[in-house]
Amino acid sequence: MSIYSLNITEKAVKRVKKLIEIKKNLQLKLRIYITGGGCSGFQYCFKLEENIKKNDIHISISNIEIIIDPISFQYLTGGQIDYIENLEGSKFTVINPNAKSTCGCGLSFSI
Repeated sequence: MSIYSLNITEKAVKRVKKLIEIKKNLQLKLRIYITGGGCSGFQYCFKLEENIKKNDIHISISNIEIIIDPISFQYLTGGQIDYIENLEGSKFTVINPNAKSTCGCGLSFSI
């Protein structure tokens, strides 16, 4: 599902719904943001929270809400948010066409 030049897979949507169900708080939204750090320079971060800040980009899709601050959104444009489960564990991932390089685990990148 592509919204605002950001694709969110059905697996990611289902996982967010499940996490909200586990937390028993329908006010929760998935915040996606980028911080400095990680082995490649920038790091993808995900958390559930209730608050929407004044300048946040707010995306409603399949009965979930995603919030992204404008600075992080510029690095995510054209990307894809997915959720994977494998032998290494489970996690949200980002396929980011803006990244020049990524680390082996896929949680950090450089521009």
